[in-house]
Amino acid sequence: MGTDLKRIALGIEYDGSHWKGWQTQPTRDTVQDVLEAALRKFTGEAIHTVCAGRTDAGVHALEQVVHLDTGVQRELVSWVRGLNALLPPSIAVRWACQPPVLADDQFHSRYSATARTYHYLIHNNPVRSPLLAQRAGWVFRPLDPERMQQAANCLVGTHDFSAFRAAECQSKTPVRTIHAATVTRQGDLLVVGLRANAFLHHMVRNIVGSLIYVGNGAHPPEWVGELLAGGDRHPAAPTFSPDGLYLARVDYDPKWQLPRERRQAFPFVLDY
Repeated sequence: MGTDLKRIALGIEYDGSHWKGWQTQPTRDTVQDVLEAALRKFTGEAIHTVCAGRTDAGVHALEQVVHLDTGVQRELVSWVRGLNALLPPSIAVRWACQPPVLADDQFHSRYSATARTYHYLIHNNPVRSPLLAQRAGWVFRPLDPERMQQAANCLVGTHDFSAFRAAECQSKTPVRTIHAATVTRQGDLLVVGLRANAFLHHMVRNIVGSLIYVGNGAHPPEWVGELLAGGDRHPAAPTFSPDGLYLARVDYDPKWQLPRERRQAFPFVLDY
């Protein structure tokens, strides 16, 4: 990066219901496209953004982290207020900062991340809720969170997650490390929480689909462990809906001095 440029990090929250995911598309209807258009108006520069984790169409983010390089001088609070004035209601900048430049390293939203946390919200009720449409996956059959938790426990650790990997996944390796896997219930809402070093394409939605099969009694809890060991995508459950998936948090080394928010954005959001 040139000496006249500085690196800015942004915390982005968005409702992905009507966007075709994060990554830019020729149709220009993605979160990245809209954010970069706002940046162009705000700075007068064509700015490229890099995110911590690309989300699919319909997937939400409570705290996506992006970085950008710019020669424009602005107060950090101006990045928040100025961009939010140019963004649609479904996308907002929560915070902005300039991470320190270290002698041997520079902040990178993707490569500096040490862990990512996703939450999947399930509305478990015989009748669908219009208020949760596109914000939660709906399951009308009763689910047992204790059975689902037993199954989720099999996922913790370093494993080959080929059984929960999309066919179009471009990752060089299917090996990932899940640090935590939780299933909690609050009334009609269930939250599946997964924290890992990184995720494969559709990995969370594929895991949630199989946990639902355990929760509704179609399979015993140990079935998920058998799927994991088998490494075959075909016997597992279909990929579940994107509606209830949230990128909840991205973890970084404290040396980057990011202004991390410990906020409960919704009653169902868990905190790691």
